[in-house]
Amino acid sequence: MPEGGRRAGAGRPKGARNKKTIEQAEAAKKAGLTPLDYMLSVLRDETLEQSVRLDAANKAAPYVHAKLSAVDHTSTDGSMSEKPTVIRLIAPKLADGD
Repeated sequence: MPEGGRRAGAGRPKGARNKKTIEQAEAAKKAGLTPLDYMLSVLRDETLEQSVRLDAANKAAPYVHAKLSAVDHTSTDGSMSEKPTVIRLIAPKLADGD
């Protein structure tokens, strides 16, 4: 029988919502206007100043668009060499008579 400690697959999955967050989301839906909906309405209101609309766009963007992740640029052998240490130039062989 396994002893205590960390086990693979045990516990709450990442990103899973608990009862409280589910209730809050449902209450916001029932109210009819979520904070994101409000920010998007400010963004779309052409009568407001550009700076106000831009601020709303900046604050709403993380909820609408995925954030790009960092990319690890490694070579095929796993090394992180920045530049090759030796560059060899090989001239093509010429056909006879050239």
